[in-house]
Amino acid sequence: MPLMGSLYIGSSGLQTSQNALNTTAHNLSNVDTTGYTRQQVQQSNRAYVTLSTDPKSISNKQTGLGVTYSRVKQVRDYFLDKTYRKESGRSMFYEVSTEVMEEVESQLGELNGEAFQTTMTDFWTAIQELSKDPSSSVTQGMLVQRAAEFVQRAGAVYSGLSSYQNNLNTQIKQNVDKINKYGNQLLTLNDQIRAIESGGIEHANDLRDARNQILDELAELTNMTFSEDRYGSVSVQIEGVDFVKDGTCYEIALKTDEATGFYTPFWPQDATYTVRADGTRDYNIDGAEVFDLSVEISSDLNTDVGGLKAMLLARGDHRANYTDLAEGKYDGVSQSVVMNIQAEFDQMIHNVVTKVNDILAKAAGVQTGDLKLADGTTRPNVRYCVSDPNGYMRMEDGSPIQLFTKVTTDGYEKVIGEDGVTEYWIMKDEDPKSPESLYTIGNLQVNPALTKEPSKLGFRLADGSEDKETADALKAAFTEEAYTLNPNVQKKTTFVDYYTDLVSQVSNSGYVFRSIYENQVTTVEATQSAREQVIGVSTDEELSNMIKFQNAYNASSRYINVISEMLDHILSTLGV
Repeated sequence: MPLMGSLYIGSSGLQTSQNALNTTAHNLSNVDTTGYTRQQVQQSNRAYVTLSTDPKSISNKQTGLGVTYSRVKQVRDYFLDKTYRKESGRSMFYEVSTEVMEEVESQLGELNGEAFQTTMTDFWTAIQELSKDPSSSVTQGMLVQRAAEFVQRAGAVYSGLSSYQNNLNTQIKQNVDKINKYGNQLLTLNDQIRAIESGGIEHANDLRDARNQILDELAELTNMTFSEDRYGSVSVQIEGVDFVKDGTCYEIALKTDEATGFYTPFWPQDATYTVRADGTRDYNIDGAEVFDLSVEISSDLNTDVGGLKAMLLARGDHRANYTDLAEGKYDGVSQSVVMNIQAEFDQMIHNVVTKVNDILAKAAGVQTGDLKLADGTTRPNVRYCVSDPNGYMRMEDGSPIQLFTKVTTDGYEKVIGEDGVTEYWIMKDEDPKSPESLYTIGNLQVNPALTKEPSKLGFRLADGSEDKETADALKAAFTEEAYTLNPNVQKKTTFVDYYTDLVSQVSNSGYVFRSIYENQVTTVEATQSAREQVIGVSTDEELSNMIKFQNAYNASSRYINVISEMLDHILSTLGV
């Protein structure tokens, strides 16, 4: 080969070694960069120059033109990426669930430094003291005071749970916005990667790193799958529905519930809508929701993946109360941590309030049966009593005294008997379809008349004796094992132990979530460790490569120097 041509071999060695050194330096400079994938140099021969062909020879006479820097490839494992993203999404699901349980434990365990259990105990103690001396104005006043504290602090706990629902609701919107942002970023990166790699010369490795990092973060929020086409574009599906595909990002929209303000993520392309007068769309999202929250949560079904789904489940779709624990309705709240606790806690308050009121009503002479009215109608199977302002346990208007009353409506209805003269009070039934008729935490107060004058309770019969029977009935009500936390729990408990059982249930559920989360963290770390062995940068390996490429660069330099000296010697000898 001519000496002048030999310079190309040395020049190719210099260029290739320099490019390889640059790649090694790039790896070392990004050793701590999140999401960076190590880049590996691939070298190949340049084209050969054929000097002569001879069919009789094993090969033609050829001379090479040196080495070329063929490409820099990313070192990734598709199956490890897929496994890591699935497991990290499952880990985030249980991380969110664990955080929710811890927050609920905090709401139940402490209230401005004082546990709600203390309030429950104080109310129980006041009833015990009342049973010792029912006619004492001191014990009666203490009962009313403790009842007021009971209602106030129950409202504070329930309000705290509701506020946490609002907090989760805000996080849901933020995460949906983040997901949509990621989708649009993926579209941009797809376009940039295609533009760079379409010529078949360069590889957009740093852009691919940015895209893979987005896929990692997207996998924590949702149950997503991904695939890459031959042009280098990535498609993403969320919960089995296309999210990024063919140059389009199908953004997730939010439907706002008018009553609660809660957001529900849905796919606009799958929803029907009507156009309002102002031009905006009113979506009907039935069947278009992103998440089917009615499906059982199970690792086998892959329904426990994604932090966003965990937030939606924990928040629920409304503010729950005791009516949600009715037969046939409990499935609607059982999978929501916050709603389940709201319903069980409200049930405890409701049971205490109605039981106390029923005992006082019985003492006032309330009976159950059919009542004929002056208009000829009959009220079947109602609780009623004759209006008697001077009767035992009666208010000035003749109605029975209630320790607890509803804020929005009266608990009694005044009617005229069939004789057209006798006045009766009918206890109004609670109607689940009418929230203002319910004895729920948000609709509850201590009787204002008793707050002003606790001695109205009296607890002294017509003959002047103490009403020990009613006081003892109140005491017995707190120790009667007649209540369960929810329809799925068989154990019956008392008012005294109900709250303790409720807290224990939360603690046990929190322990389960925490155990699953810790196990899942171990799984994710093991998968990430295996993935890092493939994609991670090893400083020792890169320094070894740096020495190798530096030596190759030096060898090419010396080769060029030798060729240069030979040319100089030949030219000097020939006298040119």
